[in-house]
Amino acid sequence: MYVHFFKRVFDIFFSICALPLLIIAFFIFGPLIYFEDKSNIFYKANRIAKGGKQFYMFKFRTMKLDAPDIRLEDGSTYNNIDDFRLTKIGKFLRKNSIDELPQIINVFLGEMSLIGPRPDPIDWLERYTEEQRIILNVRPGITGYNQAFFRNNADGKMKLVNDVYYANNISFLLDIKIFCKTIKTVINKENINVNFERK
Repeated sequence: MYVHFFKRVFDIFFSICALPLLIIAFFIFGPLIYFEDKSNIFYKANRIAKGGKQFYMFKFRTMKLDAPDIRLEDGSTYNNIDDFRLTKIGKFLRKNSIDELPQIINVFLGEMSLIGPRPDPIDWLERYTEEQRIILNVRPGITGYNQAFFRNNADGKMKLVNDVYYANNISFLLDIKIFCKTIKTVINKENINVNFERK
């Protein structure tokens, strides 16, 4: 009942309540993002949705125009403090997780949930084993088990293990635990940058 009804009801309630926060962030950071290099305020990332479908995940743009896509050896996204692709305002937005706020729109549209596995790039769909495909049974989230307890400091293999665990054990109590831990992780700025070598 929680997964199929109450979780979605909470997501709708959350997205409506959080919309003013997104609007305020847009008016504060939107001009700073645009005027740094005269380019888009938002970034649309093609990601895997529930059921293996595709959707565009919204973020405030943190990278320079036409920045190259750099992946780690395990296929996960490169994210480090020395990333030359980040804009000045982008570094601040990422450090404080403000870049993720536009995903409130994805939650309202039913493409994402507040809590769930972070959505993977489309090419990851071919990498999932049969066991890992259980991830596709739940909506991807703005935050999740990995983001709460490891943030960006979990490699691709660990991420999938944790996502499978969440999909197999999803519950109201687990979501509350992840939500509270996420707040603590963001406030304390824990594990902001990944510590693995890039390709």
